[in-house]
Amino acid sequence: MKSPCFIFEEARKVDSDNMYEVLKKFPDQLKEAVKIGDEAPVFKSSTTPEKILVLGMGGSAIGGDLIRSYSSVLPGADHLQVAVNRTYDIPNYIDSTWNVIASSYSGGTEETISGFTQAIEKTNQTLCITTGGSIGKIAAEKDIPRISIPAGLQPRCALGYSFFPLLKLMIKSGAYKEDAIKESEAAIEELIPMLEVKSKLYSVVNADNPAVVLACKLSGKIPVIYSSSEGLDSVNVRWRGQIQENAKNCAFGAFLPEMNHNEINGWSHPSVFVESGIPVFLNDPLDKDRVKYRFEALETILEEKGFEVQKIKGEGDHFLTRMFDLLYLADWTSYYMAMINNVDPTPIPLINKLKNFLAGK
Repeated sequence: MKSPCFIFEEARKVDSDNMYEVLKKFPDQLKEAVKIGDEAPVFKSSTTPEKILVLGMGGSAIGGDLIRSYSSVLPGADHLQVAVNRTYDIPNYIDSTWNVIASSYSGGTEETISGFTQAIEKTNQTLCITTGGSIGKIAAEKDIPRISIPAGLQPRCALGYSFFPLLKLMIKSGAYKEDAIKESEAAIEELIPMLEVKSKLYSVVNADNPAVVLACKLSGKIPVIYSSSEGLDSVNVRWRGQIQENAKNCAFGAFLPEMNHNEINGWSHPSVFVESGIPVFLNDPLDKDRVKYRFEALETILEEKGFEVQKIKGEGDHFLTRMFDLLYLADWTSYYMAMINNVDPTPIPLINKLKNFLAGK
């Protein structure tokens, strides 16, 4: 195998806020997040939650996405109706039977504040996850349970804090049945030690580091991420978002089987885009058999057209472990892509520029 396509010591000079250390310490964040979840409050109502809406945007919403995806394939949780809302207004169907969670790392996300304010008028079964800000103030004024998480990170770097307190909330509130609780607890026991090993692997820049190797293959390309529409759909979204925000690199994606009915035909024109595209498959043993066959067929078709398909599977005996294995690889891959692109992975200048425009309106 060839050596890495960049000199890390030189490239890392652009990492002004040391995201490298944040990623390296991610297993420690998971440990703390699990503890926060164990000690956190639940909904004030004693009614067992069955309908759950998570309000959030960007990195603060991804925890809700992952809970939705995880619950949909988890025995003992597939009875739940879980939705994620990414806009100013909550859906019209939200009523007193819904449990609503506002997830905003900063506590100042305007879309989430708007939705949270509306939800409080519809149901008394509300809760928030935040470091403070306006969301925290609303919770204090309305005596709404608040799960407090540590400040000082970019929201996208706080994935453990946005997911595991939610997972523990599902367990403690009775939303998850016994099978789902046992599976989730076993997955956590497997996950943290595994990510501690992966942290050591991914933080050393050499040709044996899968994140470095993949970043070099994606360098100068437009990754197009494909996964099943069930299970790994939220992982797919996270991969795109991390590449876009950390590496400042275009990334797109879609889901099978739907992609087979339209997007597959687009891998021909315009040539300037197609020549830059690189397909990335995220696969899991829980993918439906017909979807597995579709991935095999899609791989053959794309390779016949000259594309080098990148196939990635998470490791672990439990689906939750495999999800986070893939998520951690996305974090590190996008970080090394930032090094190759010679951009600081932490700042998000165009997002901030947009916020400045909106602040004047």
